[in-house]
Amino acid sequence: MHQVDVNGPNTAPVYQFLKSSAGGFFGDLIKWNFEKFLVDKNGKVVERYPPTTSPFQIEKDIQKLLAT
Repeated sequence: MHQVDVNGPNTAPVYQFLKSSAGGFFGDLIKWNFEKFLVDKNGKVVERYPPTTSPFQIEKDIQKLLAT
């Protein structure tokens, strides 16, 4: 396992995609560890959650997405 950049000129492509798909309030930077992205089965970013959001808090969103 190795580290990848999530911000800056060497940002990994997956993080470039996630940030460009769900900018808005959060902007185009990942501010801190544990920021979360909810992605549907087609690869579309459905929601972006701040690091302070518990995985338990997004359980309903995940269940709703799984039901579609």
